[in-house]
Amino acid sequence: MTDISETSAPVATAQTDLEDVEEALKDVIDPELGVNVVDLGLLYGLRYGDDGALLLDMTLTTAACPLQDVIEEQVENCLGPIVDEWRINWVWMPPWGPEQITDDGRDQMRALGFNI
Repeated sequence: MTDISETSAPVATAQTDLEDVEEALKDVIDPELGVNVVDLGLLYGLRYGDDGALLLDMTLTTAACPLQDVIEEQVENCLGPIVDEWRINWVWMPPWGPEQITDDGRDQMRALGFNI
């Protein structure tokens, strides 16, 4: 099942480098775990579509996550200043698992008291 949320924030005029986008997304913090979505492995892919919009393939730790709107709002706050238009493509396959957490994410989780 795929759910696409559309949000636009017209500010910049050129396509922002995907590495810069990924770095900006490190400011999006999962409200339950306290670690950014990039290091949690929730960001599955970034690309620009034919229409020039940035497409983010993302997942959540569970499809029933009640905080999807909070994450979308944080994404908007991070990307608004640097990307003209973007859309999140919520994907559920493959399902997220703790093996997708980066080494930095594991360090962040340990610092927060998680045993991982």
